[in-house]
Amino acid sequence: MTTLSITGTDIRLRDTVRRHLDWDPEVDASSIGVTASEGVVTLTGFADTYSDKLAAERAVKIVRGVRAVANDIVVRLRVDRTDEDVAHDAARALSTRQAIGDVVQAAVHHGHVTLTGSVEWLFQRQLAEDLVRHVRGVVNVHNHISVTPRAEQRDVKRRITRALHQNADVDAQHIEVSAEGHLVILTGNVTTWSQREAAERAASQAPGVTQVDNHIAVLPAPLADDDVDEIC
Repeated sequence: MTTLSITGTDIRLRDTVRRHLDWDPEVDASSIGVTASEGVVTLTGFADTYSDKLAAERAVKIVRGVRAVANDIVVRLRVDRTDEDVAHDAARALSTRQAIGDVVQAAVHHGHVTLTGSVEWLFQRQLAEDLVRHVRGVVNVHNHISVTPRAEQRDVKRRITRALHQNADVDAQHIEVSAEGHLVILTGNVTTWSQREAAERAASQAPGVTQVDNHIAVLPAPLADDDVDEIC
């Protein structure tokens, strides 16, 4: 039988994440538990809304030293809403963007929203999810939207590489981009999880891209003893 031990680094990272959650105005950390092991942070507990659950995850990902996040927070609604109410609000949220509202459909079952349809840009697929996740009563979002670009685009690799180097949120020095048709593959390493996600967002905004395989590794600089007093 193997016994897992908690290292001093794990404790420092856990405490830093807790401090950051307490500090973030978009997160109610009173019902959230935090554990850390070898750079992997696990969140447990409860949140009032699905967007609150994702806000906690987003806040953790920008903390230096975090390599991955397991978000096991359970959405526990204070006031129950019918699926019909959630569906109406989701449809209204999608309709705020005409290019999405005309081609994306939302189905609701016990607060779980399933998105279907087809869009021309990969970033539109994520945008549709972002629009409905804030709807009151949503417990989870399942995104099954397909991406069908109008035509093959040229110089996708060059466009994405240039976008990464121009992005202030990404240190693109150690990121490699390859393109195979509509598929883009990202490899290399960055120092924070938020940089990894920013690189993926930048790649998804390139014309003609239908899928981004993100293999970028997060290799954070080791936490110093005094980093426990830092917010991030």
